[in-house]
Amino acid sequence: MSELITIKDLKIHYPIRSGFFNRVTDHVYAVDGVDFVIEKGKTYGLVGESGSGKSTTGKAILGLEKVTGGEIIYNGQDVTKRNVRKKMNYNKDVQMIFQDSMSSLNPKKRVLDIIAEPLRNFERLSDQEEKQRVKELLDIVGMPEDALYKYPHEFSGGQRQRLGVARAVATNPKLIVADEPVSALDLSVQAQVLNFMKRIQQQYDLSYLFISHDLGVVKHMCDNIAIMYKGRFVEIGSREDIYNDPRHIYTKRLLSAIPRIDVPNREAHKENRRHVEEEYIKHQKDYYDNTGRVYDLRKITDTHSVALLNEGAK
Repeated sequence: MSELITIKDLKIHYPIRSGFFNRVTDHVYAVDGVDFVIEKGKTYGLVGESGSGKSTTGKAILGLEKVTGGEIIYNGQDVTKRNVRKKMNYNKDVQMIFQDSMSSLNPKKRVLDIIAEPLRNFERLSDQEEKQRVKELLDIVGMPEDALYKYPHEFSGGQRQRLGVARAVATNPKLIVADEPVSALDLSVQAQVLNFMKRIQQQYDLSYLFISHDLGVVKHMCDNIAIMYKGRFVEIGSREDIYNDPRHIYTKRLLSAIPRIDVPNREAHKENRRHVEEEYIKHQKDYYDNTGRVYDLRKITDTHSVALLNEGAK
């Protein structure tokens, strides 16, 4: 395994203040001690419902969230320390693809200036070199050269997301954090965007941290997956582990919610969902403590770990 970034016991807690003196009386545990490794050239998936902590984890890796505790190790150094991140040019090596392509692209700027912005931050190019580089990036994401002088509102949602990808890869990053990158797109357009993201990954030897609530999309994209609930991992494993042998009831609930289009099995799928919900209610004590906190992960194979209280929980 060739490690790119290692996250160790990452914690992000937000204080709750109350009373006349505005004292800290409690905390929101947005991320509460997670560990994982993003490998070079691979895609790591973070999956969970809204509020699970997956996007907060991604922002911490990008340096957009203050870390309460833990380490983010890149090239042997902890980049939670800002002086280290700046010295290593970490912000050049780690870029982001946003969920909402419209709001992430400045409507007052032309495509040339939008995609060239990260180049201007990290590289010294002449105007001609910069323009040529942007043309190459447009070609890579399947956009015509005449897009250079257009504005974001002149493109469809899928085209705008392609422009977002072009901007993300402009600095030749090592890692791209993709936070729900296709959730706002139609299904047919989703497939197009995901496929060229995979092609770009191979071309640039990129790693992705792919954040999503959609296990159907994650199955198409990810090599390794972590299922997140209330700031903690309930299950981590390879794609095969998660989809072929799910152990945690929360993972099973997410999998049972994936839509099925095969009509003959629709009733069986509906019955499975009902069964999973019943099992969740019946065995909830096996998965969470009396405060609702997820138990620590326990390794069941070399690649598969699950947060269970006891050996008997299934």
